[in-house]
Amino acid sequence: MSPVLDNLDLYWSGFLQSLEFIVYTLVGSLLLGALIAACRVSPIGALRGFGTAYVNLLRNCPLTIVLFFMAFGLPEIGINRSYFFFGVMGLTLYTAAFVCEALRSGINAVPAGQAEAARAVGLTFTQTMRSVVMPQAFRSSIPPLGSVQIAMFKNSAVAGAFGIGGDLFSVSKILTSARGYDIIPVLIGVAIGYLVITLTAGALLAVIERKVAIVR
Repeated sequence: MSPVLDNLDLYWSGFLQSLEFIVYTLVGSLLLGALIAACRVSPIGALRGFGTAYVNLLRNCPLTIVLFFMAFGLPEIGINRSYFFFGVMGLTLYTAAFVCEALRSGINAVPAGQAEAARAVGLTFTQTMRSVVMPQAFRSSIPPLGSVQIAMFKNSAVAGAFGIGGDLFSVSKILTSARGYDIIPVLIGVAIGYLVITLTAGALLAVIERKVAIVR
């Protein structure tokens, strides 16, 4: 384990960069997924069609294809940004499809009478979703949402393979290619970094789930 111990500063820097990448993707996928879920249950047919098409396309498309399109397709049409930006966007778009379906299951668990009562007192569809349905849907969807986001944390390593720069995956490239360390101990260090993130997130989600269960 000397490659890890001798390069703790590099691992720490990569850990922080991966964590930043994950936080941006987490927030973006939750917001976009909630928006797509609202489209999927919208009374407007065009919005429902858009939501259904989005989920079917992104959920059934390999993540690598999405990342390839973001990193190498968008520059071909004049959109030039950093690989970090393309990685965040690609993984956000991909994860949002799964977030949408997790939230939609929560929306379906909310009794229809609550939405009907909201409309009866004059709330619009948007107000009903924001104030009545979505808060309950998020609460019911915490277990599947947690699974989706933990999968996203692990998928961030796939995005790292596209060279987002400075992340944990980049550390393995630097140590094996530039500094000549053996790959096995280097990858063990990278795996430990991702385990710290996912295990901590899992423990936090378990606490949130217990809190929600008490409230309900």
